[in-house]
Amino acid sequence: MSKFYARQRVSILAALTGLIASVGLFNGPTASAALPTPVSATTARTYLASLTVAAEDRTGYDRDLFPHWITQSGTCNTREVVLKRDGTNVVQDSACAATSGSWYSVYDGATWTAASDLDIDHLVPLAEAWDSGADSWTTSRRQSFANDLTRPQLIAVTDNVNQAKGDQDPATWMPSRTAYRCTYVRAWVQVKYYYDLSVDSAEKSALTNYLASC
Repeated sequence: MSKFYARQRVSILAALTGLIASVGLFNGPTASAALPTPVSATTARTYLASLTVAAEDRTGYDRDLFPHWITQSGTCNTREVVLKRDGTNVVQDSACAATSGSWYSVYDGATWTAASDLDIDHLVPLAEAWDSGADSWTTSRRQSFANDLTRPQLIAVTDNVNQAKGDQDPATWMPSRTAYRCTYVRAWVQVKYYYDLSVDSAEKSALTNYLASC
């Protein structure tokens, strides 16, 4: 085989290898769903340093004090908007309910094809927000928090994973996928900073440690 043809064969094989790799990237799971990109780790560390450290107080908490899944447009409420945003090939009916699609849960790495298998997680839980200062907010501000599509606060994840998380902060619960933890804590700090919510000492310590490795 001449050197010319040998080089040509190598070039073709390299091109095919690159094409296969590209296809794999397109077909693989979405790395971070469609959660609005959180601030950088550097910015998150700066934000965290400015947050008030205070003990939590859940006195008077009621989930209904945070009106959630409000209508966003037409017949679509917040849950349906997030399902559409975070899924792949999502089909919705006339009532905006997702009838088919595929969802990759970044917390645990599971893929689902039924919307009923997904919860929309409030990344900073409603009860956690109440404990951290939302008890003094107006109902309107609590509604904005519970339906915030602009900050990295809402994400579609495996339902039982979300239920296991409950109202825990990063001192006691983190996504099982270690690859997502940096994104998670950056988002957590950004949301707390934007809404001027406090952190307790254990929470701040955990966030500091996770951000140090981001």
